[in-house]
Amino acid sequence: MTTIRGAAAITGASSGIGRALAIEFCQRGCDLALADRDEAGLKALTAEIGGRSKVSVHRVDVAEPGDIARFASEAVAAHPALNILVNNAGVALLGSFGEIDQAQMEWLFDINFWGVVHGTRAFLPHLKARPEAHIVNLSSSFGIIAPPGQSAYAAAKFAVRGFSESLRHELQVAGSPVKLSVVHPGGIATNIVRNSRTGVGVTDNARRAQSIEWFENAAKTTPKAAALRIIKGIERNEPRILIGNYARFMDLLQRFRPGTYWKPLQRRLEKMAQAK
Repeated sequence: MTTIRGAAAITGASSGIGRALAIEFCQRGCDLALADRDEAGLKALTAEIGGRSKVSVHRVDVAEPGDIARFASEAVAAHPALNILVNNAGVALLGSFGEIDQAQMEWLFDINFWGVVHGTRAFLPHLKARPEAHIVNLSSSFGIIAPPGQSAYAAAKFAVRGFSESLRHELQVAGSPVKLSVVHPGGIATNIVRNSRTGVGVTDNARRAQSIEWFENAAKTTPKAAALRIIKGIERNEPRILIGNYARFMDLLQRFRPGTYWKPLQRRLEKMAQAK
């Protein structure tokens, strides 16, 4: 069991799951090192938290390894008891492989995958020196299944999953005090799709609107509920945290039909659209 105490470092903390986690950690007595590019959002969150916890605010672009290294150094200096790291920051990109260019794919990977790797590398030496510590890496339900139109996003989230699982096994073999959970949210009511970029080859604006509408209709889990589920997973040292009925369904479907899950899933999505 990992006890929620000390301090937590969270990337992508100004909104969505990151923001909800910051509030829930605070309510459990954790101090906070909050990182995001959105400085106004961080200031608003800090004001909401008030003086209930010691909070340090860091403007960080997780696509920049130098920003992450500075964040780790400043966070540990401000919070010597820091023992939880949440690599949460992420972005979305709409378009099939032929509709996105290499620069866009690299932009997404720099944030969604390399941001997780660099964050883990920067904080791990400190976390290993703590009596107990926990790393939480955000993958996705698209780190379980890979739908068409999500080649870049799914590739990065599968990479987060593989990296996290291998590192967890390495930590276990070494007898490290650091535990690691990889999180697969599905259908969380955040702005990630509304704020997504579109591939340079996408010419159909209606597709973007349709994607936003579908996501917002399917996104039934609140960020607070997701945060509470993650906290429960940390406390139980769960290696894999599935959030929401959508993620649990995807997990079961790909187990039974690992190479052919898309056709039955597509039929289900079409029925949902017709019912709406």
